[in-house]
Amino acid sequence: MRRIGAHVSISGGVENAPLRAAEIGARAFAMFTKNQRQWSAPPLTAESIDAFRKNCAAGGFEPGHILPHDSYLINLGNPDPVKRKKSLDAFIDEMKRVEALGLTMLNFHPGSHLKEISEEACLELIAESVNTAIKETESAIAVLENTAGQGSNLGFSFEQLAAIINQVEDKSRVGVCLDTCHLFAAGYDVRSEEAVAELFTEFDGIVGLGYFRGMHLNDAKQDISSRKDRHESIGEGFIGTAGFSAIIRHPATDEIPLILETPNPGIWDREIELLYSLESSSA
Repeated sequence: MRRIGAHVSISGGVENAPLRAAEIGARAFAMFTKNQRQWSAPPLTAESIDAFRKNCAAGGFEPGHILPHDSYLINLGNPDPVKRKKSLDAFIDEMKRVEALGLTMLNFHPGSHLKEISEEACLELIAESVNTAIKETESAIAVLENTAGQGSNLGFSFEQLAAIINQVEDKSRVGVCLDTCHLFAAGYDVRSEEAVAELFTEFDGIVGLGYFRGMHLNDAKQDISSRKDRHESIGEGFIGTAGFSAIIRHPATDEIPLILETPNPGIWDREIELLYSLESSSA
């Protein structure tokens, strides 16, 4: 079964996220575990945790179909040791929040070298940070998200993702989420059935499909290889519905969270319906 949903708001408490996902016909969802614009937040209350778990059960959302995202402030590859430690502490806290909610994964952007160190050195720092976070937590899987390659952000190539994973000591606790807009912006074609098949073959050869934990389904405002992270509504960008049809129907996308981060939440229910319709079509 395909598990399509969206990154929903936690306004009013994390327990509201599964309710909002159910309202739009989602079978999966993403969320932040706290205000993503702040470094710290009060601990989750027992009441919120209990309500979250009950609402997930009522909506039919299992832990493997929920893909929380960490704060965008975090940079696990920051060349400055003090700032990197601040990011790492925040990341560990978010891993613990995920575990408290009974979830299994935390999605994050790998990190940025800020043009102060080499890409290789930054990738090493990211892996080192992930290793520390894993040792400080119990079970949550650190899920790397590929980037569009903007500025000094790393993780835009399969080789960079593999370089991080290869340096993670406990490989059972690392995974990958592929964002379609980011893939396209970084130069990976996802516009046809043939292109999507080649993409997953290449990913399997370099990273390994065993690490594939989820996808963000976003069309792209800019053409291929733009290196610009500009999301567009499904079918209204340069990727187009044929590409999403191929992605939805590929065997690799079965039973993993497929999450919309498209720019208009008001039409997420229709986009989810469209994507489900593509599952049985050839677009």
